[in-house]
Amino acid sequence: MSIKKATRISLVDQVATQMEQLIETGTWPVGEKIPPEMELMVEFDVSRNTLREAVRALVHAGLLETKQGSGTIVRSSSSLGAAIHRHIERANLFETLEVRLALEREAAQKAAERRNDQDIKILQESMKKCWDAAKNSDHIQFIEADILFHKAVVQASHNQMLIDLYEHITDALNTSVQDLTMLRAPLDYEKEIHQELYEAILAQDTDQAVKNVNSYMDELKRTLTNKKGSHIWGEMQQY
Repeated sequence: MSIKKATRISLVDQVATQMEQLIETGTWPVGEKIPPEMELMVEFDVSRNTLREAVRALVHAGLLETKQGSGTIVRSSSSLGAAIHRHIERANLFETLEVRLALEREAAQKAAERRNDQDIKILQESMKKCWDAAKNSDHIQFIEADILFHKAVVQASHNQMLIDLYEHITDALNTSVQDLTMLRAPLDYEKEIHQELYEAILAQDTDQAVKNVNSYMDELKRTLTNKKGSHIWGEMQQY
């Protein structure tokens, strides 16, 4: 293999890289507009053409989205998230949920092995939110608390790649997961709360943690299989 001569990074690449860092660090949050063009030209000390080329590159990568009359909006927090989102758009919901739940199974096992006192505290707080929502029969609040619990389990795995993958898949699937939960209404809240999984992680019982994830994975698959004729299923297939 021949060695190629090194080339200077173009101004466009430099600006695009800095903008990507601003997005990844949360300085430019997802869903928010980036600063006005004139302001950015001054900040980066570049021409309008250079700035627009950098923005165009990030739009192509899926990090930014330009909307007529609304400016340029941050669409994803990282290139990885944008790539995952594109894959999810081409896959059906059943396949994507299988991947998400496979990640949860691995996370549960690792969390049971590696959880620390801070992880337990966060898990306890998310479990309390689940129980509070259940007592109030607040469906929306329960879904939000349940997602927080799953994210806390993944965080307790202390595997950064697993955490990043799960975060991006969950964000991309957020709407469809809520719709999927609605398919199961009215919910048996006590059955839906993952108390046994929490206790398995607390006891560092890896086998029981995996068993619990497999159990609700099977339940989700049955829900999808049984509800294929519903209008929500048709909408969910678009993801």
